[in-house]
Parts: sequence; structure tokens; C-alpha cells
Amino acid sequence: MEMYRQGDVLVRSIKAIPPGAKDVTPKDRIVLAYGEVTGHAHAIAPGEAIEFSLADAAGVVRRFLNVVKNAVVRHEEHAPVPLPTGFYEIVQQREYTPEEIRNVAD
Repeated sequence: MEMYRQGDVLVRSIKAIPPGAKDVTPKDRIVLAYGEVTGHAHAIAPGEAIEFSLADAAGVVRRFLNVVKNAVVRHEEHAPVPLPTGFYEIVQQREYTPEEIRNVAD
């Protein structure tokens, strides 16, 4: 299994997009995560990938990518991360606080 990380975003290779996942590809770039503090984004240019999402029985939404041509994850404060063609799951880093478990704020 190949894994790629940029800041608080992990992209891990998978064998295939799960059945039932819906194509939710935006017309412009695919944003993997926004920086809540800076407004910057971890993103892939249009045309490099197709984005899918799938909600499980508990309502947790999982996100996936089909990288159709070699893609690059870009962010204003991080080095670019190349993604070879293939299937991936997008994983947002989480953190524990006494109040809750939440996504890491960038």
C-alpha cells in the first residue's frame, strides 16, 4: 500500500473505488482539505482526478480519488506531492481533545 502525506492530509492507495461511491468531482480543482487558519488548500488541478464520496451506515462520509493522469497535490505552504495514476482514499488527520475528537485544523 502506497501512502502520500501533505500536512494533515493522507492519501493512501486502494485496489478500487468502493461500489456505491458517487462521483462528486467539482468543475474546478479538487480540494482535499482547507486550511481553516490560513485559507490555503491542499488541492489537485482539474482534469487530473475524479472525486468520489460514500457515506457509511453511521453517516461517516469517506472520500476517494481516481487519478486518471499523474496528479500533483499542491498547497501554498508545502512541497508538491505527486500522485501516480490509480485509486486512493483521502484521510483527514484527526486529533483528540477532552471535548471531542475532531479534524486537525491547519
